[in-house]
Amino acid sequence: MKRTEPRFVVCVKNRDYAASLELRKLYQVVVDAAAAKLGQIRVIDESGEDYLYPEEYFVPVQLPQSSEKAVRRAALSEGK
Repeated sequence: MKRTEPRFVVCVKNRDYAASLELRKLYQVVVDAAAAKLGQIRVIDESGEDYLYPEEYFVPVQLPQSSEKAVRRAALSEGK
């Protein structure tokens, strides 16, 4: 993933997706150029799987490298 593309986003809206998205929660982005052209973003949601959601439901965030590594490690350990 290019550094200019967001790796993480914060959920700011979850209308119609309350079971899948938590407001103010950090989500990992999965790059999907085709979805971006349609105004969608692919994130790993509460199910642990990646799904498409409206792009306007999220705000991109830039984490310091050490924080990003810690978040990724935590996500990997949750999947075990």
